[in-house]
Amino acid sequence: MTMTLSRRSFTLGSATIAGLAAMGPLRHAHAQRTDQLNILCWEGYNTDDVLSPFRDRHPGATLRAESGTSDPDMINKLRAGEVNVWDLINVNQPWARGRLYPEGLIKPLDKDRFLPFFERMSPTFAEPYPLAFADDGNLIGMPQRYGPFSFVVNTDKISRATAEEQGWKLFLDPAMKDRFGILTYDNWNIIHMCLTGDQNPFAPIDEAGMETFRKTAETIFGGARLRSDDLVAMNTALINGEIDAYFTGGTYTASPARLDGLTNIRGITPASGPINGKGGVVWIELTSLVNNPDPSALAADFLEFVQEPEVCKAVGFAEGTYNPVAQMGDPAVFEKWDEDELDAIQWDTLEDEMNRSVEYDVVASYDDLSTIYNAAKRG
Repeated sequence: MTMTLSRRSFTLGSATIAGLAAMGPLRHAHAQRTDQLNILCWEGYNTDDVLSPFRDRHPGATLRAESGTSDPDMINKLRAGEVNVWDLINVNQPWARGRLYPEGLIKPLDKDRFLPFFERMSPTFAEPYPLAFADDGNLIGMPQRYGPFSFVVNTDKISRATAEEQGWKLFLDPAMKDRFGILTYDNWNIIHMCLTGDQNPFAPIDEAGMETFRKTAETIFGGARLRSDDLVAMNTALINGEIDAYFTGGTYTASPARLDGLTNIRGITPASGPINGKGGVVWIELTSLVNNPDPSALAADFLEFVQEPEVCKAVGFAEGTYNPVAQMGDPAVFEKWDEDELDAIQWDTLEDEMNRSVEYDVVASYDDLSTIYNAAKRG
C-alpha cells in the first residue's frame, strides 16, 4: 500500500449524486459478465502471485488490476464515470462508509456469503468490523491488510522504550536536529505533524491551531537531515547511520529491512498522544463491489478468493512491503507465516500497537493545513 496519500474531502452536486444513485437499478437490466474483471486497488492485489491463480480458475477471462496512488484519486475515477469500468475498488477504511456508498459508487455485499468470513478474522475485525457496514446495516466492504503507521527508528541508536515514551516529541528535541529524515507521504506527514503538536487531525482546527501546526511543521522540516518519498532510500539511510529515525513510517515501511534480518529497524507507535490518550494511527484497507451498471460475476468471486489462506499470504506479502491481514485470526491463514515473517511485521507487539492507535480518517481541515505544510516544506 503506497502511502503517498492526499485524502481530501470532496463534495458533489445534487444532480450528480442523483445520477449516481440511479445507477443501482440499471444493473438488473444486464446479464452479469463472466469474461472480465477490472480491479482498482493498492498494490498487492495486482501482483501475479494473486492474479495468476484466479486466472487459472477462470480460463478465458480477462483480468485487469490497476494500482492507485491515493484513495481520493481512485474515488474520483469512479466519480468521473469509471463506475462503468471497474468492478472492485480497494481503499482505506473511512471512504467506503463516508463517501463511496452514500454517493452510489459501491453496492452492498451478500451477507450470507461474506459475513461468515469475519468469524475467522483477528479480534479487531471479528465482531465484525464496524466500518465494513453502512448506516443502513448493509455490508459494504471486506477488510484485509492493515497496520500501525507512525514513525521508524534504529533501535541501536534510539531504544524502542525511549521512542515509545517520547513519541512524536522526539522530533522536536533539539538534540535530534540533522539526525532524522522525513518520508514525504504528505497526507500522513500532515496527520503526524498535528499529533506532534498535540492536535487531532480528524477534527476541525481553528486559527490558533493553524499557528501551532505552522510552528510544528517548520520545526520538523527545519530539523530534518533528508527527505524522500522512497521508503527503500529512507531505510538505507537508517541502516547506514546517516539518520537515526524517520518521520512517518511503520510496519509497512520497516518490514522489508526487518525481513532481511535488520530487526533493529522498527516501526514505533507512541505510548500516548492527544486523541483520547492515543498517539498512533492505523490504516485498514477495505475492498468493495463497484456499482457498475454492467456488473461482473467475477467480482464477488475474487473477493471470496482473496479470503483463502494462500491468497491472504500473497496479498499480505506482496513484493516489496509486508503487512498483517485481518484473516490471520484463522489458524489456517496464520500458519502460512514463518517466524521470520512474523518478526518482519512486528507481530509480537502488533496488538498493543493497535490498542494505542486511532483509526485513520479524513483530515478535517486538510486544505488549510496543506497550504501551511507546503509552505514549510518549501522553506
